[in-house]
Amino acid sequence: MFCYGSDKPVQAHNSALNPKLLFTSDLSHLRSGTCTVTWTRSEELCSDFPALKEAGKTVEKYLQPFQLSPETLQEVSARLRKDLLRGLGKHSHHKAPVKMLPTFVRATPDGTEKGDFLALDLGGTNFRVLHVRVEEEAQKVQICAIPQEMMLGTGEQLFDHIATCLGDFLESHNLKGQTLPLGFTFSFPCEQLEIDKSILIRWTKGFNCSGVEGKDVVQLLKEAIHRRGDYHIGSVAMVNDTVGTMMSCGYKDQSCEIGMIIGTGTNACYMEEIKNVKRIEGKDGRMCINTEWGGFGDDGCLDDILTEFDVEVDKTSINPGVHIFEKMISGMYLGEIVRLVLVKMTKDKLLFKGQISEALGTPGRFETKFISEIEDGLENAKKILTELGLDWDLVDASVVRLVCDTISSRSAYLCAAALATLVNRIRNNRKLGHLKTTVGVDGTVYRKHPTFSSKLQKAVRLLAPQCDITFLVSEDGSGTGAAMVTAVAQRLAHQSRLLEESDGEDNEEEEEEEEEGQ
Repeated sequence: MFCYGSDKPVQAHNSALNPKLLFTSDLSHLRSGTCTVTWTRSEELCSDFPALKEAGKTVEKYLQPFQLSPETLQEVSARLRKDLLRGLGKHSHHKAPVKMLPTFVRATPDGTEKGDFLALDLGGTNFRVLHVRVEEEAQKVQICAIPQEMMLGTGEQLFDHIATCLGDFLESHNLKGQTLPLGFTFSFPCEQLEIDKSILIRWTKGFNCSGVEGKDVVQLLKEAIHRRGDYHIGSVAMVNDTVGTMMSCGYKDQSCEIGMIIGTGTNACYMEEIKNVKRIEGKDGRMCINTEWGGFGDDGCLDDILTEFDVEVDKTSINPGVHIFEKMISGMYLGEIVRLVLVKMTKDKLLFKGQISEALGTPGRFETKFISEIEDGLENAKKILTELGLDWDLVDASVVRLVCDTISSRSAYLCAAALATLVNRIRNNRKLGHLKTTVGVDGTVYRKHPTFSSKLQKAVRLLAPQCDITFLVSEDGSGTGAAMVTAVAQRLAHQSRLLEESDGEDNEEEEEEEEEGQ
């Protein structure tokens, strides 16, 4: 099975603190595929705590379902590969759980982009408004909160709030007199019909505003701005956050052709050959595809690797049966998975003297950020367990660290399996024996967890050995990236106009030559 933790044996208990008990997880290298958990204790401790005699086996019973073998991860990658094809198909995409949505972004940056742009970023509980000057990499930012009641209210209320935030921003930065192009990062599953027309398929991430699903969100934004009537915007480019991540990184590294988010939610995009996108006219060139891989497993294809805790998280979510893959690996759900495991272990008298505190018993109270903090050090674990009102000892703290490590590791390895599918597809599309590419990545889980990024990178390189992959953290995908999408669209439009003018001049010259010859 894949190991969970570092490449070295991990001492979960400091023997200087408690010489009677040493809890170790002997974690071998990923390639060996082994993970050994051992309990070492003195006879004196066993007589003091006879309940620990079978503790090693008991802990393994809870954690084993989260441990995925290399073969299982290869199988996950193969299943995703089939779903990518279904999503790209002309007649199969409407039933595909992985939607493979065309973004109408037809190129990555070439480094010549410049100009002033506005950017809006909606993808979580905070909403950002930005003014970006591309060539100077300068930007001004304002953050607006979205109240919980607005996340569950009407679409008109939400977009009026967005328009108000944008108006306040323009006023405070003396930009109301300008008509600037705008990149709108809207990080929810959408069917994009043009770069400025995007239909919301469904809400995720805790949003459920009425009157928006099935509607063009760009039009809803324009209508809200029109209702205000005190400012104007230029052309609008609709941007998914993964696309923005890819584009912002692509400005710095032109080999970046994949964007990946592992934060509150998870998603990825990549540059696909247009000839493979059956819903799009044309055979030449490439187009960025928003995979919406969070929906992987919605058809039941991952049921065999779901744990009872995954099933419970899905059942109690606001969108049961939807975004199964996302619920296994993203920041919105990891903390709750850990909480459910700890609750069950406590009910079985393995932790906290069998006493569940009010905080631990409350859904959502074990935050995903606790996982990063607990794995970062035993002192953090002790502090958090105390804040949760738990009566803990060193054994409890060490077991909690192992639970956190196991569940975050599964997340990293599942992400690696999915990412390997994309890089392998790009390599196969181009009939290359070896691919060198860059992945632009963002998201709090990737950024803030102490070992997530290293585990993911090691695993994806093992699962895609013919690909040389560089990882580049996006500085501001939903801000600079959104502006970059708009800038690239303007560059391509300008090139197209020049080409048309050139063709027109050539036609005039040909007509003149024909007239002279008559």
